Amino acid sequence: MDTNIIIVFAIIIVAIFFFIWGKIRSDIVALSVVVMLITTGILTPAEGLSGFSNSVVIMMIALFIVGGGIFQTGLAKMISTRILKLAGNSELRLFILVMLVTGSIGGLISNTGTVAVMLPIVMSMASEAKTSARRYLMPMAFASSLGLLTLISTPPNLIINDALMSGGFESLSFFSFLPIGLITLSLGIMILWPLSKLLVSGKDREKASSSKGKSLNQLVSEYQLADNLYRVSIGENSPFIGKSLQELNITSKYNVSILEIRRVQSRKRFHKPVDMKLAGPASTFQENDLLYVFGNINDIMTFVEDNNLTLVDTQETEMGRNALSVSKAGGMEFSKIGIAEVVLMSSSKLINKRVKESNFRQLYNVNILGLRRKNDYIIQDVKDVKLHSGDLLLVQGKWKDIEKLTEETSDWVVAGQPMENAMKVPRNHKAPVAALIMVLMVVAMVLNIFPTVVCALMAAILMILLGCFRNVEAAYKSINWESTFLFAGMFSLGVAMEKTGASSYMADGIVSGLKEFGPTAVLAGIYIATSILTFFISNTATAVLFAPIAFQAAISIEANPYPFLFSVAIAASMCFASPFSTPPNALVMSSGRYRFIDYIKVGLPLQVIIGIVMIFILPVLFPF
Repeated sequence: MDTNIIIVFAIIIVAIFFFIWGKIRSDIVALSVVVMLITTGILTPAEGLSGFSNSVVIMMIALFIVGGGIFQTGLAKMISTRILKLAGNSELRLFILVMLVTGSIGGLISNTGTVAVMLPIVMSMASEAKTSARRYLMPMAFASSLGLLTLISTPPNLIINDALMSGGFESLSFFSFLPIGLITLSLGIMILWPLSKLLVSGKDREKASSSKGKSLNQLVSEYQLADNLYRVSIGENSPFIGKSLQELNITSKYNVSILEIRRVQSRKRFHKPVDMKLAGPASTFQENDLLYVFGNINDIMTFVEDNNLTLVDTQETEMGRNALSVSKAGGMEFSKIGIAEVVLMSSSKLINKRVKESNFRQLYNVNILGLRRKNDYIIQDVKDVKLHSGDLLLVQGKWKDIEKLTEETSDWVVAGQPMENAMKVPRNHKAPVAALIMVLMVVAMVLNIFPTVVCALMAAILMILLGCFRNVEAAYKSINWESTFLFAGMFSLGVAMEKTGASSYMADGIVSGLKEFGPTAVLAGIYIATSILTFFISNTATAVLFAPIAFQAAISIEANPYPFLFSVAIAASMCFASPFSTPPNALVMSSGRYRFIDYIKVGLPLQVIIGIVMIFILPVLFPF
């Protein structure tokens, strides 16, 4: 055996050890593989780093952005809510629905694209159902590969079709894989339901890391905003019309605070139907404006009666009772305006000043809604409270203004991660845009209008340009870099195996040794060899390597090549015991907080059972 082949196999063994050990992040292990292959002279730097320019890696990045847009616009939640209605309270029914929907979509478009679309939907669905997403994400990724329903389901299908046509045999039809896909998907559902329990048993990592800050709902609850926030509509004869907030001096007169002004401006489908502004000294009022007023109910009623205002039903939205719900907490909508806690430092120049003397609204364009001192919450007459060191102020303002508060480190510290809270607030009015982009991407992939990677890139760019994200930075944050670097790094191992002849060495050895035992043994050998090799190189590369070997093996024993080539496509697509064997497996790794050993525990039994079934089923469907 050549020295370079030995080195490659040694690197594979070391990498597998560290993946199973799990103490070092998988992307670091993959990058270490790149370094070892280059430093040992197996690959040139250009070859070692070629994975980072690979079209599959670029497509993964684009699809992470597409998935982020689906999640950020609330489209994932809308779809998941409808699926949940079908599932009812049954986890089994929910599991079957996820598998069937993913498998069906995966039969028509790229399985990588399918997982990118389904990932945010399943995450949202698990959250709504108050169940563990870990139980659904890995099976969902597997379902995208199990649904081999059509010729275009995965690249290996097209590769074996090309090998058959090149050998002078009849081309496969669009639904040639349908019987196989129905069998594999059915087997997958039956096998994965009990196996998926292994993903949530014991000390489940579902708890994740502790929260870095309070959620928006927690803040609303703690400061009792829902109990003290009222909506008031301006009537046609109100003295408010045409006047500014500063002129009216409302806080001093009535001891209430106007926080937001909302004005219906458009009913166009893809635009914000309501103009929402933070109330400031220069804010002016118009007839039918809706004011969000904070204060005691008695003060609110006096305020309403004196100024020809109307207290609005708290259950009715600006666009009517049946309007699409927005992300609210206690009647507050957080897409543009948010809340956060600010801790006063002992050195702050605000110490011993009253809240109304702090000039927070004038200087920083934020309101102080309440105050927490030790275990006491002060939400009434806040303007007259003297500030002490260590006080927590609940401030409200535009997210960009809250972010600016983090720059003032000498007087206070902004608690938690307010901008992370901002990113979690869905842009619901953009959900139709995200849905349209998703549908167009799927149609373009199905009709093969452009290469798959181009379809994904176009969809990602449209998600950003058409406002499905708050900003470009939010789009970049939706990319899972651990999975991306894992896949790109391990791609170099495939290059090394092909360059050194390690992959051919494995393939030829297995096939040549089994010819004398008949066609079933050869088919089993091809299936097993393809399956093993897909652990280390991409399924596409494996199919390219084994398709001609399988074809020649069939011809040499005078057998029908169809079952042998089908075994290559199935084995290459059904590699579940490794996170880097296929892009779908890698896509869900971080979101599900899976380790390498999780794929072995759940994926390996599935892979073995399907392999055994296929070795006996293929000769029945396609006789030797």
